Amino acid sequence: MEISETELMLKGYGLTTAEFIYHMPDHPHVLNTFLWQDYDLAPDHDRMFRFIEFWHQEIDGPLHSVRFTHRKMIGAGEWRHVKGEFRIH
Repeated sequence: MEISETELMLKGYGLTTAEFIYHMPDHPHVLNTFLWQDYDLAPDHDRMFRFIEFWHQEIDGPLHSVRFTHRKMIGAGEWRHVKGEFRIH
């Protein structure tokens, strides 16, 4: 069973966004970008580093640089279970 994004956030995961700048395989002087997002744990960023390893093994375009940011969306203290909802028209 796959864990939902909300469960990951409650376990301390945050959204990591990385911009990969890489050389085009057929035109090595041309740079291109690829954006990647996933829920990851800071400061280790295991999922991002696994993706970078995958890139080195499977993708022909060598990496030029990687920029990333990490943001925790919610924490365990910010979550509350709501049993009802009131709508005001």
